Amino acid sequence: MFKRSLTLMQIGSLVFSMSARTMTLAKTKEEKAAEFTSKVKTGIAKLGVGPDARIEVKLRDKTKLKGYVSQVSDESFVVADAKTGTTTEVPYPNVASVTGKNLSTGAKIAIGIAIGVGATFLVLYLIYLAVGDD
Repeated sequence: MFKRSLTLMQIGSLVFSMSARTMTLAKTKEEKAAEFTSKVKTGIAKLGVGPDARIEVKLRDKTKLKGYVSQVSDESFVVADAKTGTTTEVPYPNVASVTGKNLSTGAKIAIGIAIGVGATFLVLYLIYLAVGDD
């Protein structure tokens, strides 16, 4: 019984490590940056414009902006500080991370991890069924 469990754990870790390695090597830095920029554009578009579109932006130069989205264009968006009224234009490529009222990046990451763990357990279960009782 111990040998079977150990074998299943080794097979599962091998399958998981092979799939993780191919995912990380699939894209270049430029492709990842372009994909992230498009995700930021989509997220800002979903969030909307106006005082209800609360947002916190961390830029690549380590500055943080808090406020709401006041304008959106193809190349950038404008964050207005609700307290002071100052506006800052932010080009999409300068964004390091975005959190907003309607952005659910944490939920998306959690769902992705859950799917990966579920798929791993499914593969292990199918292997267990294929090996049968010894």
